[in-house]
Amino acid sequence: MNPSRRAQAARPFHAMAVSQRAAELESAGHDVVKLSLGEPDFGAPQSVREAMREAMDGRPLPYTSALGLPALRAAIAGFYRDRHGVEVDPVRIVVTSGASAALLLVTAATVDPGGEVILADPSYPCNRELIATFGGRVVAVPTEAATRFQLDTAAVEAAWTDRTAAVMIASPSNPTGTSIPAAELAAICALARERGRWRIVDEIYLDLADPTPAGPARSVLATDPGAIVISSFSKYFGMTGWRLGWCVLPAELVPAAERLAQNYFICASTPAQVAALACFTPETLAVCEERRREFVARRELVLDGLSRLGLPVPAVPDGAFYVYFDVSGTGIGSWEFCRRALDEAYVALTPGRDFGTHTAESQVRLSYAASRAELERGLTRLAGFLQQLSTGARR
Repeated sequence: MNPSRRAQAARPFHAMAVSQRAAELESAGHDVVKLSLGEPDFGAPQSVREAMREAMDGRPLPYTSALGLPALRAAIAGFYRDRHGVEVDPVRIVVTSGASAALLLVTAATVDPGGEVILADPSYPCNRELIATFGGRVVAVPTEAATRFQLDTAAVEAAWTDRTAAVMIASPSNPTGTSIPAAELAAICALARERGRWRIVDEIYLDLADPTPAGPARSVLATDPGAIVISSFSKYFGMTGWRLGWCVLPAELVPAAERLAQNYFICASTPAQVAALACFTPETLAVCEERRREFVARRELVLDGLSRLGLPVPAVPDGAFYVYFDVSGTGIGSWEFCRRALDEAYVALTPGRDFGTHTAESQVRLSYAASRAELERGLTRLAGFLQQLSTGARR
């Protein structure tokens, strides 16, 4: 017996392979600085942890609706109103088992076999696999530092065909940490909307974006209320292992998404949903804002360190907690750079090949979700590693 062709065709997620190798080195007694995964070191805010302990007091924890706990959907809607100035009917919000489940649900609901989805290269690797799973065709558009490794309207127009089903955008992006200017994002969405196609916007890192002069970065829903939005409790709220996310859907898509969610997931974790209600108190949001500012300080530390090491950052991030830096000047490709940095300097990084083909061998992603002390240790080790590379090249 053989696995399905779908399973055989799925490409590995190299960031997870790096994590596994790092674990093997740790088991062998080595101290590894982990700068590969997007996992905030803070963990969930204390109020959320306390709410989880309270939820686990022995009370019944039955299934919720497949769409999520009504109180949590209402709280998320309130967050859009208060932080983003957008009114969202809670009936349009679907709570999911992490943003990954939201992406799967949305892809299943919008992509038919043969349908094309336009996205940037580089971009989050799992999106490509999900599109392929449902028979869609990935149209990965090579992007450059000049557009901050993001799509623009001209690139979307050039990639458009009569088979285009959706445009998928992440702002801020994984792996680059860069955002699309609000006016450009609105123009891309307007183009797709006028042609009757879906706009899928990943806002998982939106609340970790730098504020604008007018206040916090705004959701795309402010300019395109009919867009599909993906979000998560993992990043801004630090709840990675809790596996809780959500999506905001056009009203006409909710019944189909509910049927799919019933069949795929039953519902997201009930205790996690109950505990997540504590995310939206003023006290918890103040903690999360303090953490966002800490990420900005970490970003400056990393940018300064990479500059001193002679590792260019072609597009400076303005959100998330990633820096996408160029290793082409080292004389080795990104995969070898990451492999050797881990095996020789015990620093875990993610190679560009995870995120597409265009920057596969030139770029490396560093996650500054680790503490300042860990970042400094990692940069120090990379300095020694680069010195070894330089010495070896001169021999």
